[in-house]
Amino acid sequence: MTTERQPLRADARRNREAILAAAAELLGARGDDAQMEEIASHAGLGIGTVYRHFADKRSLVAAIVGRRFEAATDLALAAEQLTDPTEAFERLLYGYLESVEADSAFRRALLGPQEPRWDAIAEQKVALGDVVERIVTRAVEAGVLRSDFDADDFVLITRGAMANMTGDGDWRRHVQLQLEGVRGAPSGSAPGA
Repeated sequence: MTTERQPLRADARRNREAILAAAAELLGARGDDAQMEEIASHAGLGIGTVYRHFADKRSLVAAIVGRRFEAATDLALAAEQLTDPTEAFERLLYGYLESVEADSAFRRALLGPQEPRWDAIAEQKVALGDVVERIVTRAVEAGVLRSDFDADDFVLITRGAMANMTGDGDWRRHVQLQLEGVRGAPSGSAPGA
């Protein structure tokens, strides 16, 4: 039996948004050291309100990741509409990374030692993964990417770039180096040539 989630009242939506904004700021600046009480205070709300929306910090982190995945899915769907497989892949890759550059809470959540509650955001994760898979498959079939490249490799590149987002833009060089290693072989050349 599934239960449909009731839409939140306007005040509850505002409270949830305030909690997510406060959490993104504090978790982004201090990581797991930020406490739920501090997040509540930063949002201008009581701790009970925070716990009505999020059972614990991992649930709150999952919501931050889920929102970013939803935005990335929109970006990926737009990239998928491009007819050129190279342009579609690069628009997805660079667009996703540019969107997370200022979101240190999201990056910490993905790269940190404690994973978010994926079960809480399974739908968003699958939706993004499906579009990434289609874009990557099209790029591989077009010879843009090497034949053994897959969506998991996309994740590895993006996580490597996120780990190098130090504020000076070096992540772009990291991605460029990675792309040079995963490009498909030019027509008529042997792999490794």
